[in-house]
Amino acid sequence: MRVLKILIAEDVRMVRGALAALIELEADLTVVAQAERGDMILPLAMRHRPDVAIIDIDLPAIDGLTAAQLLHEELPSCKTLILTGLSRPGTVRRALAASVSGFLLKDSPSARLAEAVREVSSGRRVVDPQVALTAWDAGDNPLSPRELEVLRFAADGAEAPEIAAGLGLSVGTVRNYLTAIVMKLNARNRVDAVKIATEAGWLP
Repeated sequence: MRVLKILIAEDVRMVRGALAALIELEADLTVVAQAERGDMILPLAMRHRPDVAIIDIDLPAIDGLTAAQLLHEELPSCKTLILTGLSRPGTVRRALAASVSGFLLKDSPSARLAEAVREVSSGRRVVDPQVALTAWDAGDNPLSPRELEVLRFAADGAEAPEIAAGLGLSVGTVRNYLTAIVMKLNARNRVDAVKIATEAGWLP
């Protein structure tokens, strides 16, 4: 029987310990490395050569999807299974773009975790049905590339004059973009627009 080597990346120590304990209950799975920050994943993976990395999406230093992309580029033999407590509709698109192998909600049954690890290891892609449905319902991004640029500045707290200077636009043009963004997203204001776009995965 081949034993699959697992890397776990989770910043909450208790959750990380629980995941490791669940994995070690399986005869064909063993934990070879644990990381509490995203920037620890690649060095640990290069040292231990895991078959599957279970990665929490919200990690300090480097977020889980960025770490998964780096891992795919440097160690493509290691499959990645993203865990999240959030079912943001755009996150699945980001995850698939990052070449992750699976996407599982943290409140999935514990037995599902081991099944998902085996499935991604064998080359199959696993996406939690609830997340897939949410992503399907979200629709496409209605914002143009320029509107997204303006909204990124707004997300960082920039006001219209700062955005105008950063993008080489007039202040009036920026205000027009902001108004269009709010209307397209059916938002209450620009702060609400940033929240909507972020949760949809359009503003990573």
